[in-house]
Amino acid sequence: MSTPVPVFDGHNDFLLRLLRDPARREATWLTGTGEGHLDLPRMRAGGFVGGFFAVYIPSPQAHDDPDFDAIMRNPPFSLPLPDLIGQAEALPVAMAMVGHLMWMERTGHLAICRSVADIRAAMAAGKIAAILHFEGAEPIGADLDALHVWHAMGLRSLGPVWSRPTVFGHGVPFAFPSGPDTGEGLTPAGKALVRECNALRIMLDLSHLNEKGFDDIAALSDAPLVATHSNAHAITPSSRNLTDRQLAVIRESDGLVGLNYASGFLRPDGIGDPFTGWEPVLRHLDHLIAHLGEDRVGLGSDFDGATIPADLGDAAGLPRLIDALRQNGYGEELIAKLAHRNWLAVLERTWGA
Repeated sequence: MSTPVPVFDGHNDFLLRLLRDPARREATWLTGTGEGHLDLPRMRAGGFVGGFFAVYIPSPQAHDDPDFDAIMRNPPFSLPLPDLIGQAEALPVAMAMVGHLMWMERTGHLAICRSVADIRAAMAAGKIAAILHFEGAEPIGADLDALHVWHAMGLRSLGPVWSRPTVFGHGVPFAFPSGPDTGEGLTPAGKALVRECNALRIMLDLSHLNEKGFDDIAALSDAPLVATHSNAHAITPSSRNLTDRQLAVIRESDGLVGLNYASGFLRPDGIGDPFTGWEPVLRHLDHLIAHLGEDRVGLGSDFDGATIPADLGDAAGLPRLIDALRQNGYGEELIAKLAHRNWLAVLERTWGA
């Protein structure tokens, strides 16, 4: 059996699964429970060598409850933004999730990485290379003191918002069809956050951010612009996807976009049901490559946070995705770039060598 192509991934919500079922975390991580998309055996089987592990603070009105899922399967829809969550409420949740990631490191099968050298070393040692990422900056106050604490704990990537407001800016609502121009830009605290993340070399993630916030970061940041798990609005007009203008801005910054596997962000009709075949995936990849170039596109699965294509299924199905790329005429050099090399390169441009 051939060795899978190594895949370094832009976004997963595995820590949320551990948060919701901590009593079973050993089985969930080390042997698998048959649920979700990720566990150590399926990562090994699929060639998943690492990625961004998200700390996400669930809203009281959960976005993955049955009503939300039913709405996402039946466009058109436009959901209101959930309420802001304060730092005091977010801190214990974030601490618990980071605690789970640190426990995963103590099992000996994962390494929390603070540099590209750390990522390469983890991959060489056969460990999952994990980047601590905040999907929404709720655990950080406007004074930014906590940003320095989290950075000392290993935080190296941060999205100022999930799809709700924070003290720093405004997320896009889940809406189809809709553009990303849905609200105001960054707050003064958000602009200070951008400058401080640049100083600390914390990567800023544009996924979930509205268009005016995107433009504010583009104007302020001295780092490559990155959207860890977003797709092409020209193909699927979801508020969560990036317009061609936004793709051009990312290209000019020498940034990167990670392809999101969520069915509703891939299918042109916006329906959140899984689908068979690879045509929507390939259409988005082709479009992203055409607008960004071969060196600025990666994979950003949203594993354990989205409904994904049936033929992919979970992390063990990544070799099927790689085979689909080959059948679409992608050469081995381009596949390696998409699978892991482009991510490591943009992190070197962001963090330093």
